[in-house]
Amino acid sequence: MRNPYPLGKLSAEHLARLLTRHAPSDPRIILGPGVGRDAAVISFGVPASPEAGRYLVAKTDPITFASDEIGWYAAHVNANDVACTGAEPRWFLATLLLPESNTDAELVDGIFDQIAGTCCELGAELVGGHTEITHGLDRPIVVGCMLGEVAPERLVRPDGARPGDALLLTKGIAVEGTAIIARERADILSGSGLAGLNGSLLERCRGFLYDPGISVVRDAAVATAAGDVHAMHDPTEGGLATGLWELAEAAGVGLEVDEDAIPIFPETKSLCAQVGMNPLGLIASGALLLAVAPEDAASILTALEKASIAAAQIGRVVEQENLQSSAARSRRRVVLRNEAGSWPLPRFERDEIARLFDQSQQNRHKAG
Repeated sequence: MRNPYPLGKLSAEHLARLLTRHAPSDPRIILGPGVGRDAAVISFGVPASPEAGRYLVAKTDPITFASDEIGWYAAHVNANDVACTGAEPRWFLATLLLPESNTDAELVDGIFDQIAGTCCELGAELVGGHTEITHGLDRPIVVGCMLGEVAPERLVRPDGARPGDALLLTKGIAVEGTAIIARERADILSGSGLAGLNGSLLERCRGFLYDPGISVVRDAAVATAAGDVHAMHDPTEGGLATGLWELAEAAGVGLEVDEDAIPIFPETKSLCAQVGMNPLGLIASGALLLAVAPEDAASILTALEKASIAAAQIGRVVEQENLQSSAARSRRRVVLRNEAGSWPLPRFERDEIARLFDQSQQNRHKAG
């Protein structure tokens, strides 16, 4: 008997097995697939050719939890992972899968306008893709692919975190999750038990899509120009907790994270408290996680502040065997600390937002 998987990303363990089984062999692949590796890096060209001085960076990601502003989401979330390698997003391809029941010219034109407008903001171009009306869908799905380029000496690898590095985080956690819940799950938020979510709070949460915003392209550019950045990661599905685990596992290091230093917006705290979610496990585009040389942490934080990008130091990278908790040494890489002590950072096998989508689906079934 089959055991169906729940909504959300494939487990890291299953994914790691698949990627090991199907590892690429082309020597031109500078950075291939792996847990915590969100973009591929490929060396094109031959020695002495003009192209030999640039790497191609490729990223693909679908938008499945959001339908409002879906084209805007698709371009930004793919650009974010390209930017996390130190590259500039340049070319975008999009596959649009549209529901057969309610697709019309207004819907299609709106998504294309969102994609084109966002690409223009990012300095990228829409160069191709595919559009179709698809059987069995009840909402649009956009699968994006962003291509970028970076000089080899400016490449930032996701597995580059080193013991001693300072851990920095821009903006605050769960920016994207806050916006999606407020925009997409009105059926859940309107429940009688959620009286604490007043209209002005929800309006601010909806606005998180644009302010502070889900893009980290500018965050990455400012940080890499200001100091020695060893690794960057865009924590998305599974939230900051998953992003920290992926950063640690990619580099084979441990992390000590100061719980009280993690920036969380008051609106996000209120929303998560009302719907019973842990913001550490809530989809978190908009925050950039960086491992930087400790001597450059202050200058990078200052540069981000001058660029009006909030940022904080939330911890440090350590040798795994130097984690203070003996339990963490034997079982965990990432430790969360506060004045009371330290404990392994929880792992979220699925994003917290998936539970709301499950609940909404159950409500629709009951209503039907």
